[in-house]
Amino acid sequence: MGTEREIRVRFAPSPTGALHIGGGHTALFNWLWARHKGGRFVLRIEDTDRERSTQAYEETIMSGMRWLGLDWDEGPDVGGVYGPYRQSERLNLYRENAERLVREDKAYREGEAIIFRVLPGEDLSFDDVVYGRIEVASDGLREKGSDELKDIVLIKSDGMPTYNYAVVVDDHLMNISHVIRGEDHISNTPKQILLYHALGWELPAFAHLPMILGKDKKKLSKRHGATSVYEFRDMGYMPDSVFNFLAILGWSPGDDREIFSRAEAVELFELSRVVRKPSVFDPDKLNFINQEHLKRLDPMTRLEMVRPFWQELGLPIASHDDAWLADALTLMGGRGKTAKELAGFSDYFVSFEPVKARYTPEFSEEEKADLKDFFTKLLAVPDWTDSALEAQAREWVAQRGVKMKDYAMTLRFALTGMKVSPGIFEVAQHLGRDETRRRLAHYGLI
Repeated sequence: MGTEREIRVRFAPSPTGALHIGGGHTALFNWLWARHKGGRFVLRIEDTDRERSTQAYEETIMSGMRWLGLDWDEGPDVGGVYGPYRQSERLNLYRENAERLVREDKAYREGEAIIFRVLPGEDLSFDDVVYGRIEVASDGLREKGSDELKDIVLIKSDGMPTYNYAVVVDDHLMNISHVIRGEDHISNTPKQILLYHALGWELPAFAHLPMILGKDKKKLSKRHGATSVYEFRDMGYMPDSVFNFLAILGWSPGDDREIFSRAEAVELFELSRVVRKPSVFDPDKLNFINQEHLKRLDPMTRLEMVRPFWQELGLPIASHDDAWLADALTLMGGRGKTAKELAGFSDYFVSFEPVKARYTPEFSEEEKADLKDFFTKLLAVPDWTDSALEAQAREWVAQRGVKMKDYAMTLRFALTGMKVSPGIFEVAQHLGRDETRRRLAHYGLI
């Protein structure tokens, strides 16, 4: 019995734009398969589009992958035994193998270009890990509306390789065991198989991933909202949440679980569990997943997620210590779908200024006198705890036969400027007696 082939997979983006959701999804599934099988994850940059490829985009793609936590074992920046890892640095390899095909009369020159001759009658069928058996014959590779077979350009007249040729040379020379990519590449696979056969090389396993659609069932695009990985970072989503969300687009762990860690995903991931039907990018599901991950963070990590968004709001974070701020966020009890939203929901802990901007009360003299008595008694409670404050408030309203919610809501507005908050006596306890007094005094309520 032969030994099982080492699992080697690659993500091969073109540096012509940022890392978009489709690319991030493909990279993540490759990474998961490599990590699950103890294999190698390779980053290869396909930069033969000389007009559109830039170093800046290459850096942006790498940064997006790092943000998602998709580390690579070999690549342009880390090297590896199968380098170089940029196609623009591998031109001699494409030229050598194309010249070999010319010598073997499998390809011909046309000016500066080298073109592969497609012959009729070749079986190009393959077993896709996701889609199963795909039956194709070379006779199907015809010019539209013609009986002529369409030959395949290998090297263009400018000396650059075509996509379908370069990818075969690279995947073979880099010893790639599994080619995991989007389903839009299924139509390219027969042409690539022809080239594998002509060069006498072993085929990798092919696994094509179903499309990601918007909620309107159309191909994901800018009209559906954020499309690049970095946009989600800037909107306050966490890497672990986006990772979790992308993982369940087309795959599930095999139970009803929707929230899981990276380690759990690595342990459970199987290519055979990737579904064939397109996945729907549902922002509501992403929000739910992000909120769940946000809840589960330890308090100081959650603070570090929220801090930049408080800074964006111009709040005086430095006037409070980190432990106090972290406890304030814990008190929020899972409110906020993103770190950005949580920062907005909790601004009143950091500063009184947003409260003043939101809340301008109008009380009659009679109402004000009543409220003053309520709050004066509240501020006199010896033990400044939420339970003691609530007990005092309940006793006061019971004696007068009035509704607790009317007084609690006034306190909520005076302390937070919002209709909804955590338990208002818990908020008062955390703000402290002095700050609670200061805010009530501002509104003339004591």
